Amino acid sequence: MFQVTREIHFCYGHRLLHYEGKCRHLHGHNGKVEITLQTDDLNWQGMVLDFSEIKRSLAAWIDETLDHRMILHREDPAVPALLQLGEPLFLVDFNPTAENLARLIYDRAKSQGLPVVSVRLWETPQCSAWYCPETPPGPR
Repeated sequence: MFQVTREIHFCYGHRLLHYEGKCRHLHGHNGKVEITLQTDDLNWQGMVLDFSEIKRSLAAWIDETLDHRMILHREDPAVPALLQLGEPLFLVDFNPTAENLARLIYDRAKSQGLPVVSVRLWETPQCSAWYCPETPPGPR
């Protein structure tokens, strides 16, 4: 079994609905995503996948879709005002927690055909959420 991990950095804002802590307010993060890919066999070049291919496909999507955007539940009452102001939004059908954003990025990587096994989203240097449909063997 072979694994590779690529880090992708991006900035985003969000807030959590139906939450009583500080995160109920609009705020931002300097996020870091760690995407781990896994295969049984290496390709003809001796790689799981070229790191530049991960960057080309998934990092480009994150940059175009999530970076410097407010990620909000589509029913968030702030959405109409932010749209009127021309603020860049990415609207989702779930509370935009770190856990749900990790799964969103995992699902995107999977849909691009990447052999992803897990995604860890660091909201801060001390706090991260990890999504993996099944616990893979090896280091995390």
